[in-house]
Amino acid sequence: MKRITLLGATGSIGLRTLDLVASFPEELQIAGLAARGSNVDLIADLCRKYSPRAVALLDAGAVDRLARQLPAPRPELLSGPEGLAALARDADADVVVSALVGGAGLLPTMAAIQAGRTVALANKETLVMAGSLMTAAARRRGVTLLPVDSEHSAVFQCLAGHNRGDIHRILLTASGGPFRETPKAKLAAVTVEDALRHPTWKMGAKITIDSATLMNKGLEIIEARWLFDVAPDQVQVVVHPQSIVHSMVEYIDGSVIAQLGVADMGVPILYALTYPERRPTPAARLDLTRVGRLTFQEPDTDKFPCLRLARAALEQGGAAPVVLNAANEIAVAAFLDRRIGFIDIADVIERALGGSPAGELRSIDECVAIDAEVRRRVQQLVDVRTGGHRA
Repeated sequence: MKRITLLGATGSIGLRTLDLVASFPEELQIAGLAARGSNVDLIADLCRKYSPRAVALLDAGAVDRLARQLPAPRPELLSGPEGLAALARDADADVVVSALVGGAGLLPTMAAIQAGRTVALANKETLVMAGSLMTAAARRRGVTLLPVDSEHSAVFQCLAGHNRGDIHRILLTASGGPFRETPKAKLAAVTVEDALRHPTWKMGAKITIDSATLMNKGLEIIEARWLFDVAPDQVQVVVHPQSIVHSMVEYIDGSVIAQLGVADMGVPILYALTYPERRPTPAARLDLTRVGRLTFQEPDTDKFPCLRLARAALEQGGAAPVVLNAANEIAVAAFLDRRIGFIDIADVIERALGGSPAGELRSIDECVAIDAEVRRRVQQLVDVRTGGHRA
């Protein structure tokens, strides 16, 4: 029996993970659940169904509401960032699935690594913010980082059985989002509803907006650099609207190995949970004769500057990716709240990057401090731009 601690239980990745656990009751079991706490009713239902021994909620006030819904004997209830970290560190689990959205996943993911637990990583911001620190800690503790993102899982699978030193480049595929064919001049008029209509994947609001700006792909470039220990210029992006090829690895002899499949997050999630083995799933099967053409093109970094900004932050190094991530989270939230326009997201991020502190990150505490300061500064920038009003 493989025991799982799930961070981000109520998000799209978390709920799909739980469905898979329910599909393999003789192999998979939930040891602990963590969430932000915005949907206490759902968390209570999950506790009754999966019987975790411990639950951690980021919102401390939600813990009392959850306790009132759960009869004794109830799971151990933890709260706040410290509670999430304690759950990841102390719950008796074989795998910690890190699926919290944004910087909230940083401390509990590091706690899991420091405890020597295998981490199935669906929180790309963790490696974006502190890739050098996370991977160094994983090496010291002998921890395996298993990618859950469809693109990084694809690369991971393409690397199986091959020498990492033979990598020429990694090719991350992008659907291009809902505005792939939209002229740049029309992006200023994009609405929240427009941006949330992703052509391929059904995801949470934040990651869907990141996909629309291509920041999601920029974050994936940074994540891939650390996850696979390659140079920044060895990670490239190609737009592939069909979303059939999930990513590719080109080797030094010119061979390119690709991972293909239907767009179904259940496949990479289950692979991470059962690695190094595979399990049969009811997922739809790929029929290339029905797919027809597979097309690829260069991303337009003029129309989608977030991709350029992410690569610049990676090349600058140090705290720049922390600034990039924090500014993006605040800007996306402001867009979703209709306080700024779609094209303002990149502008806010670029302004924030102009004030990036120099030097290498020395600790997770320093990373957290910089993240908090950037969020405060960028929130002020948004407030000044909008005068406190919605766009």
